[in-house]
Amino acid sequence: MPVEHYENFPVASLLLPARLREPVEAIYAFARGADDVADEGDAPAVARLARLHDYQLGLEACARGRAVADATLAPMFARLGSAIHAHALPLQPFRDLLDAFMQDVGKTRYADFSELRDYCRRSADPVGRLMLHLYGAATADNLRRSDAICTSLQLINFWQDVAVDWEKRRIYLPLDELARFGLDERALDALARGERSPGEDWRTLMAFEVERARTMMLDGAPLARALPGRVGWELRLVVLGGLRILERIEAVGYDVFRHRPALGRGDWARLAWRALNYGKLG
Repeated sequence: MPVEHYENFPVASLLLPARLREPVEAIYAFARGADDVADEGDAPAVARLARLHDYQLGLEACARGRAVADATLAPMFARLGSAIHAHALPLQPFRDLLDAFMQDVGKTRYADFSELRDYCRRSADPVGRLMLHLYGAATADNLRRSDAICTSLQLINFWQDVAVDWEKRRIYLPLDELARFGLDERALDALARGERSPGEDWRTLMAFEVERARTMMLDGAPLARALPGRVGWELRLVVLGGLRILERIEAVGYDVFRHRPALGRGDWARLAWRALNYGKLG
């Protein structure tokens, strides 16, 4: 998979030490490829699950130093296997990612935050954990803070993309919390169609979700001070970028249906300044 396909995968930037770029690219190619199997195109669910099963077989094979029979997957898994062996990477985070992607094929609703948090544990947290193993910094405290950052980033993406996900008939807002604030799927549909404007019920719900994500991010934020050198600076920008998206959600009155919050050119100078003053955060 070419580097041009990176999108917004931040840990592969030029701030990353050169010796880690190859294993990070290998991890990304695996994760991005499997995620695309789950979410992209129009293949039926049974075909998606079968292909993700091929990824499971490939992962176990490359971890044992065996060749992967599928010619289309073999180069990617050869690269991943080299990274796993060279850096003694644990397999469970990779298995968790595949488990989450397989869940994505069929599950489009989450009853409560406990269900959603479990999904984030498998879909987001493994990436941070693998990075810590690459850095040689996978202590218990660092792993806990990394999980907080990664889950927060996943939640921020969900709140940023409520409208995008609804077009795919996915809802990541916990259903019990929608109901608590007087909302349901019909209300979401009306908001997405522009048949109603976000009212106090929607704004109160989103304020609650934004604050939870912010609290989680700030809980993990000290990790960026604990990690040395360029890796620490990289993580500062990741944390601050997520917090800035939350500010942008608030700035549009939580109307993510008409204004998808995103970082613009003007945000980068602000983030750089905040990174220099990161000691005041967390």
